[in-house]
Amino acid sequence: MALAARTVGATGLGANFFDLPESVLRSRRNSKWNAYGPDILPAFVAEMDFAVAEPIQDAIRRAVAAGDYGYPQYKGGKAEPRVAEAFVARMERRFGWKTDPSLVQVVADLVQGTFAPLLAFSEPGDGVILQVPAYPPFHEAIATTKRELTPLTMRDAGTRHVFDVTELDDRIGPRTRILILCNPQNPTGRVFDHAELSALARLAIERDLIVVADEIHSDLVYDGRKHIPFATLGPEIAARTVTITSATKSFNIPGLRCGVMHFGTPELRQRFANTIPARLLGGCSGLGIDATVAAWTSCDQWLDAVVAHLPAARDRVLEVLRAELPEVRCHAPEGTYLAWLDFRELHLEVPAFQFFHDHARVALSPGENFQPGCAQFARLNFATSMPILDRILGRMVDAAKKRT
Repeated sequence: MALAARTVGATGLGANFFDLPESVLRSRRNSKWNAYGPDILPAFVAEMDFAVAEPIQDAIRRAVAAGDYGYPQYKGGKAEPRVAEAFVARMERRFGWKTDPSLVQVVADLVQGTFAPLLAFSEPGDGVILQVPAYPPFHEAIATTKRELTPLTMRDAGTRHVFDVTELDDRIGPRTRILILCNPQNPTGRVFDHAELSALARLAIERDLIVVADEIHSDLVYDGRKHIPFATLGPEIAARTVTITSATKSFNIPGLRCGVMHFGTPELRQRFANTIPARLLGGCSGLGIDATVAAWTSCDQWLDAVVAHLPAARDRVLEVLRAELPEVRCHAPEGTYLAWLDFRELHLEVPAFQFFHDHARVALSPGENFQPGCAQFARLNFATSMPILDRILGRMVDAAKKRT
């Protein structure tokens, strides 16, 4: 099926900002374009196919030109406080969240930032609440540390996915210690509103839970919605919330390995430090620090263009599916650049990932990785150029229509 290509401009950011050629993308060493064969179009790992913002490129060029690869320093000490200060300033400017750099722990990896609070605030056998389906490393963190999963299901309510905290009434026990919150939610793309977040906050307070709030997609929110940092719901909830985030998703720099953990109070940070030594968390490279600071301080024009492009790409996915494959269910993501696709009505004889890999030569993220029993679901990354997105969708439509 040939789909008419569409483009969305990025005024002032270069003609090829959203339209990097496939040859350029395949020449890179990233996993997105190299994990599968050269005839496979990738739509899986959460990485965008867009040119990186020029202030980030400039920061890296300066370091490369100077051969500056030593231990980074800032104001006579370690360089991580640069990231903490940039984070605090950005949170206030973008979300009205006033906090303090002393509450920020800089980490190289947000998966590390998920594992560490589980180790600090719970013991093997303790319960961890997780909205499902969920980003696979959350499942891995719970299983690897020998905690017990307490699922909170994201249910299809007809137009969006929702959760009901009352379903936890019989599941939360005396050893339930932690709630992992992903907002915007991966993979459903939900952006939770104040009422939904308040319900979780009440639960956390009533059951004395620590909350690990993954807000890595908080910049990528659409249709007039606003991201609400969980720690801003009040002092009592801030005192039990660890927020983890980074510039890596919003600004397309995942390989530069730099993120933050924010603790709602000094006491919470000290509790964490009593169990997890700072040395165990390692440190970030100078390039990661420079890129993150540049992203959070100088790249809003770039981000504004991305946030204008992504809903158009999302709408293209929905338009094609509704016109060509109405059996496939997909609710419009309210944030992220990820679409959660329900292929159950296609009655495929193999997992959806395998079908589209083998017959469409398209690589999606397997649904079963997000929740057991979801093999007929898959996650699609639509953060690519419109021509490539149209090729992905065209291949999927053709394969689905030709199935026997």
